[in-house]
Amino acid sequence: MTRIYLSPPEVGAEERRMLLDAFDSNWIAPTGPDVDAFEREFAERVGVEHAAALSSGTAALHLGLMLSEVGPGDDVLIPSFTFVATAAAVTYLGANPVLVDCSPSTWTIDPELVAEELVDRARQGRLPAAVVTVDLYGQTADYDALSSLCDEYEIPLIEDAAEALGATYRGRPAGSFGQAAVFSFNGNKIITTSGGGMLVAESADLIERARYLANQARDPFPHYEHSVIGYNYRLSNLLAALGRAQLKGLDSRVERRRAIHGAYQSALSDLPGIRFMPIADYGEPNWWLTCILVDSEEFGADGEQIRLALEAVDIESRPTWKPLHLQPVFKGAATIGGSVCASIFEQGLCLPTGSALSPGEIARVVETIRAVPG
Repeated sequence: MTRIYLSPPEVGAEERRMLLDAFDSNWIAPTGPDVDAFEREFAERVGVEHAAALSSGTAALHLGLMLSEVGPGDDVLIPSFTFVATAAAVTYLGANPVLVDCSPSTWTIDPELVAEELVDRARQGRLPAAVVTVDLYGQTADYDALSSLCDEYEIPLIEDAAEALGATYRGRPAGSFGQAAVFSFNGNKIITTSGGGMLVAESADLIERARYLANQARDPFPHYEHSVIGYNYRLSNLLAALGRAQLKGLDSRVERRRAIHGAYQSALSDLPGIRFMPIADYGEPNWWLTCILVDSEEFGADGEQIRLALEAVDIESRPTWKPLHLQPVFKGAATIGGSVCASIFEQGLCLPTGSALSPGEIARVVETIRAVPG
């Protein structure tokens, strides 16, 4: 029986052709025509002026925060319900992540809690250096509320859209909000470059500075001259070629994942104690992962029992993100709320949602879940 993975890469003839074309051109180093083209095509797709292709989404977030002048001792508001990289990039700069609970109606950072915190901090004269939003599981945060708050207090907003390429908020693409936005092309994302990321912004100066820092901050001399410390963060031309091919298939991937989500809803919504991640009415997600909540008393088993039952028949699933305020590495970090995302983690499970998932594989997942309470 073939193993079903959570969100595996999907590559085909076009990816192979473009990768081999780049290989045959001998542009192997982390520069080249495919990098330039990938940046242009990606920026156009997400509705921004400029983009820098980088080695990871974490690298993009690190540079985005740095270029927003976040530094040692600063506080940065971020959601607690996210992957560790969101907070890790803050700590790289010597700043302090302040962990904010999510809204139960969207699972993204709660604008009301952000507003309360900013009012309190403004009163005390200690506003944060930035606010980082996360577009979670393919659904954007509430940018009308969050952007207006950041504008009011003149605080940079950084959009972590790592999981949300192809999603929209009131018709605008994910990644087109804030001072800068970041994307990830990790192997499990809706498109992949094996590893890689992108920093996007309207500011040409910000993106040009990001490219400079990502290239070890090499100054324009014939020899190697460096006036500041930089980073080895550039994406290779080969991987950029792969990304260009993947980007061509983005719309079809979004549509297939939407259909997979719909199939799960149709097949599982009648079960007592099973609920799906709420979809906000302000936008359209990219349906990256389908997530459910399991009420163990109503369903007759908990999410971990479902996960183990799926694993027993070679199907990968995964708990939702463990909130950062519950992570050992962030023990003692300032936290605002936390009970909502803690409850989601307690009950949450991500189901296989790969773009190439077949109807038969969906049926295997569904049959296994429905059999668990028995």
